[in-house]
Amino acid sequence: MEEHPQGGFHGLLEVIPTKADYVLDLIRANSLWPLLSGLSCCAIEMMSTATSVNDIDRFGMFPFRASPRQADVLIVAGTLTTKMAGPLVRLWEQMPEPKWCVAMGTCTTSGGRFKRSYSVVQGVDRVMPVDVYVPGCPPRPEGLIYGMMKLHELVKQRRGEWRTYVDRGPQRTHWEGDVR
Repeated sequence: MEEHPQGGFHGLLEVIPTKADYVLDLIRANSLWPLLSGLSCCAIEMMSTATSVNDIDRFGMFPFRASPRQADVLIVAGTLTTKMAGPLVRLWEQMPEPKWCVAMGTCTTSGGRFKRSYSVVQGVDRVMPVDVYVPGCPPRPEGLIYGMMKLHELVKQRRGEWRTYVDRGPQRTHWEGDVR
C-alpha cells in the first residue's frame, strides 16, 4: 500500500470491504433460509424433509422462514394456478437480494398432469426465474435435499456475482395474467 498524499493509506479502504464481502458470501452460501410455498401435494414431501429421518438442518437449510423478508430461497412445491401466480410473484418481489428459487415437482416445473387445464400455469419459470428444478411426482425428500445441495454449489460458484448479475431470466414487475 502506498502512502496517500494527505496521510493514511490509499489502498486500505478497498481491502476491508473485499474481505467483508468474501465473509458475507461464504456465510450466505452455507446458510440458506428457505421460504415454503406449498401449493399442493408436493408440500407434504417438502415438510417431511424437516423430520428426524431426513434432517435437512444438517445441511444448513433450516428453519423454514415465515416471512419473505427473512428468506433467501423460495421453494415452490405443487401445481401453480393462475389465481395463485399473483400472490407468489408478490412473495418473490418481497424477498431481498440475493434470492434463489427452487421448483419442486413435475406440476411446478411444467404443469404436470394438469397442464392442459385453463387455470394452471405451465411451469413456475413463466412467472419468475428458477435456479434449481427438482423433478418427480412428488419428489422424495432426498430429491429436495439433493436439489438444495446443488443450490449451495450454485451459490458458491456465483459468489459475488449477485451484485452485478442483472439478467436472471424473464423478470416481471407485476403479474400479467395469461402465461399459459
